[in-house]
Amino acid sequence: MASTVANGQLSRRQWSRFAAAVLLTCSLCSCAVAQRQESDASRLRETAALVEEVKAFEKSLGIEPTAALSQTTRNAPALSMLWFWMQRLGTLALRKPVDIRMAIGFSTLKEQLKLEQVYRVDGYSVYYRQGNEFADPRSIATVGFAEEGMVRRVKVILHEDLHGDKNFDLPWDIEESIVTPLGSLAAVEFFKHKGDIENLRRALASVDEEREFSRQLNDLAKEAKRLFETEPLEQAKHKILDSIGSYAIYSRQFRRQIAGQNPSTVLEAKLSHDLAYYRYFDTIAALSEKAPDLRTLIEDLKNLPDDAGFETLEKYLQDLNSRYSARQR
Repeated sequence: MASTVANGQLSRRQWSRFAAAVLLTCSLCSCAVAQRQESDASRLRETAALVEEVKAFEKSLGIEPTAALSQTTRNAPALSMLWFWMQRLGTLALRKPVDIRMAIGFSTLKEQLKLEQVYRVDGYSVYYRQGNEFADPRSIATVGFAEEGMVRRVKVILHEDLHGDKNFDLPWDIEESIVTPLGSLAAVEFFKHKGDIENLRRALASVDEEREFSRQLNDLAKEAKRLFETEPLEQAKHKILDSIGSYAIYSRQFRRQIAGQNPSTVLEAKLSHDLAYYRYFDTIAALSEKAPDLRTLIEDLKNLPDDAGFETLEKYLQDLNSRYSARQR
């Protein structure tokens, strides 16, 4: 009997200790969750203030603000987009738009929409990308966006606002090729305006890297075009994928952005996607060095015809280069 009672008392003591440990663990977890929630809320408040500040500044460059990213997940439901680009095998969108481009909206964060893989689509290369930030009033600032670096956030805010129809209302591939460099250049001006030396340095370094990315992409596209025209398809794709490693900056971004996708499957679509964004980046950045100021360049580019194609854009950029060069003499 004494042994049984002793065992029972021991069990009660063990149970008390276990219960105390569970309560402590729950308390610590609750504190961690509360701290995380407060940290997220703080980041969102800071980003909301940044969005407001950037949108106020961009007016000085002749950019009309939009409602994109004006709200956060604290006061609006999240919406994400899934974009697909499809390009016929053995071809690149060099002188015309990507063959097929589509987007699907989801009432959730991109982080909550995990894609397993894209299966083969006969006759087409396929590349996909997910995002919470896009040019639409329904695009709101998420915790993931708030955790991005300062330069990245400022560039995105400017980029999406430049897409507003009051700024540019052009065919998709033409508009992206203009908006992408202008967003990066405008970010530089924002940090100059703020006197933020450290982020200005980062923004300038980012523009330099994007210019080199643009040059490497254009060289790679020329090589890929030649191989597609002279080699059997699979052999050409193999050689192009091997050659990507020779373009250090492009290769790094290519590998990062196709993570989880098959390199051979995405090749033509990914190169065509990148051309839409970066084909003219270096050219437009060089123009900004000759233009009186960035506002003038933006206003001049807004005069492009609404139905401008690649030939029209290239001639227009050449004319601007001649005009700006003449002013420098």
